[in-house]
Amino acid sequence: MEQKKSEWREWMKAIVVAVLLAGGIRYFIFAPIIVDGYSMMPTLHNHERMIVNKLAYKIGTPHRFDIIVFHAEAGRDYIKRVIGLPGDRIEYRNDTLYVNGKPYEEPYLAEAKKQVAYGPLTEPFTLKELTGRSTVPKGYLFVMGDNRRFSKDSRHIGFIPMSKVVGKASIVYWPLQDARIVK
Repeated sequence: MEQKKSEWREWMKAIVVAVLLAGGIRYFIFAPIIVDGYSMMPTLHNHERMIVNKLAYKIGTPHRFDIIVFHAEAGRDYIKRVIGLPGDRIEYRNDTLYVNGKPYEEPYLAEAKKQVAYGPLTEPFTLKELTGRSTVPKGYLFVMGDNRRFSKDSRHIGFIPMSKVVGKASIVYWPLQDARIVK
């Protein structure tokens, strides 16, 4: 009888440790997120499931073109692409991104640009026109969705404080046949 109690206690300990470990990993390191909407098309599709690396920006900093998850409106998280880092001057002319006066390629938009029937994929703008500021402020990011004509992003909601960034999203795991690493 004593041996059965001891075995039962060992199983309970193992289960509690496993639950605590899983909870800790989910809360502090990785979390799942569901893509909700079409603002990141064609890179990400509605209802795809992704892993968010919460640790990425606790030990590092965002890079231009990272796909991030951040807290937006009450209770909602958005998935967007980092376009501007602190201190950057951002401008779009002739469907081309300029950062600090230098043109940047956006290969993730190549296919979408081919499919546009009229006009540019990204309407021209300067940071000053949109926000009244010439550069992205320290501690903030400027983000945009890849589906430029149908994305609610920094052009509409302003700069994103680093304190609102949940983490970096780069792994799609569901649906299984579409599992991939996105860039």
